[in-house]
Amino acid sequence: MTGAATSALSQDEAFARIRLLRSPNIGPVSYALLLQRFETAAAALEALPDLGKRGGRSYRAAASDAIECEVEAVRAAGARYLFHDQPGYPALLAQAPGAPPILTLRGDVALAARPCVAMVGARNASAAAVKLARDFAAVLAEAGFAVVSGLARGIDGAAHEGALPHTIGVIASGIDIAYPPQHADLQERIASEGLLLAEQPPGTEPRGSHFPSRNRIIAGLAAGTLVVEAAPKSGSLITARLAGEAGREVMAIPGSPLDARSHGCNHLIREGAVLVQEPSDVVELLSTFEGSPRSTFREPTSRFEPVPEDFEGASPADITDLLTTAPVAVDELIRQSGSGAAAVQLALLELEIAGRLERHAGGRVSLSSAS
Repeated sequence: MTGAATSALSQDEAFARIRLLRSPNIGPVSYALLLQRFETAAAALEALPDLGKRGGRSYRAAASDAIECEVEAVRAAGARYLFHDQPGYPALLAQAPGAPPILTLRGDVALAARPCVAMVGARNASAAAVKLARDFAAVLAEAGFAVVSGLARGIDGAAHEGALPHTIGVIASGIDIAYPPQHADLQERIASEGLLLAEQPPGTEPRGSHFPSRNRIIAGLAAGTLVVEAAPKSGSLITARLAGEAGREVMAIPGSPLDARSHGCNHLIREGAVLVQEPSDVVELLSTFEGSPRSTFREPTSRFEPVPEDFEGASPADITDLLTTAPVAVDELIRQSGSGAAAVQLALLELEIAGRLERHAGGRVSLSSAS
């Protein structure tokens, strides 16, 4: 597993981390909770069958041979793994809710350490908006920013082209899959000259559920997100909303009310996004008083280190009685159960591993509709 681990992370533990994340019902939140609870992925993997049993179902982790095939595919694609606690992991992304614990990448990861601005917009963008996006991206790259986008048709592709080589592409497929196909050459250029990131395992074709996940990475990488042209209820507005929820700047270029492709941007501005007309507006908003690009870092919160007694007091059955298929905040479950936070989180983790719990945005959970 060349390139999969730093000196602080053994190859065996790196392999165990990949296997843990690829195991059924394990997402970014449960992955983080398991590492916090058991300290190593190897120990967490050993505990999974018992946790699943406590949650009410039998459980089997991902097969080791499947992970061996994945590691080989990453190597064959000329890519490498980046783990959440490695020095090269983007600091702003690490602060975002539900940040991916493991990424695969091609290119220069140092690019993600630069101040980043996301540019997103319509796939069926107007010719004027495409030119505007390309020109904005070129100026922002010249000003010292790395431009982040999702390699979609229209605005995304124009932003990448304008910013090359100072651009980061985040894809909804595996690192070895070009999507959309017409951007295969552009994706290869980004991987060779900039930085290409993927959360999905290699060989994964993009599905509808992957795009919101990709959007959260785009928003999480950047100090601010600029929407160039977008219709209402578009994926670009999801990215903007995620950026706002993460405490990042949200910006939009206004457009004609006669063009439906401008309605999303105009709506964002009405709801409080910063109106942008020139690249200098973005540079000014995302720069220090001295004029250098800045990133909106927050002070890390002190880590809570639970002791064994903290996990006592709430069983999966107790928590199940409080849950329905309607999402509810975990804090509300803690209040109503009368148990400690660690105990409730462990019970939720056991239910999730058993496939009986779904996690939602904003720290909310519900019973799985399929359970």
